[in-house]
Amino acid sequence: MRIALAQMQMAEDSARNLDTSLEMIRDAKRAGADLILFPEVQLSPFFAQYPGQERESFAMTMEDPAVQKILASCRREKIWAAPNFYLREDGKYFDTSLLVDDRGEVIGRQTMVHVAQAPCFYEQDYYTPSGDGFHVFETPFGKIGIVICFDRHYPESIRTEALMGADIILIPTANTTAEPEEMFQWEIRVQAFQNSTFAAMANRTGKEGEMTFDGLSLVCGPDGELLALGSREQELVLADLDLDRAGQRRRQKPYTDLRRREWYW
Repeated sequence: MRIALAQMQMAEDSARNLDTSLEMIRDAKRAGADLILFPEVQLSPFFAQYPGQERESFAMTMEDPAVQKILASCRREKIWAAPNFYLREDGKYFDTSLLVDDRGEVIGRQTMVHVAQAPCFYEQDYYTPSGDGFHVFETPFGKIGIVICFDRHYPESIRTEALMGADIILIPTANTTAEPEEMFQWEIRVQAFQNSTFAAMANRTGKEGEMTFDGLSLVCGPDGELLALGSREQELVLADLDLDRAGQRRRQKPYTDLRRREWYW
């Protein structure tokens, strides 16, 4: 499996972000990618850096033309994708990743479970926490899980999806230069090692308001090894993965099977 990470610099104009997303889908296909992963809220500026703003102008529905264009692009290019949108459903607002197959069909969705509330991340003003927890999706490549941005800081998130059989965890995110750069890399590498799973994290890049996003998107393997690392510029980050290695490593080093859950909180 070849994965592409769409490391994007977002504009204020959602139409420009859509054009960039569609261009990256085309470029990923030309590069031989089977799946493309996008950063968090890829069609919007990072509005959650401001507390209590009006949110309706940023919200979308599944019927929105921009969402439908991305699904159609997957169908046309015959590529899988994991886009991330700010979706309104039943009067609630969710940070949502879709898993879209190469026919343009949505085969699964994951909403953010843990919602941050901190300076520049006033996400509780905008996002509703997930009501259905974590999911893992069967694909021709292997089992795919998605952990959205802040969720990855909780070891239970990646561990839960690994226990559900995920061979790879996809992580759309919005990491900034104000946060500990090395920790972002090691946080993902250590969790991949501890759970014998691949992990791929796609980040935003560039300055938006008071925030500067880091780029440095990455892919790591089930031994915690770094397989690909992006720059700080807008780009596609590519990596070739043998997802069978995740299952092989779990059989060789059965960390999760040897847990003694009677001693855990």
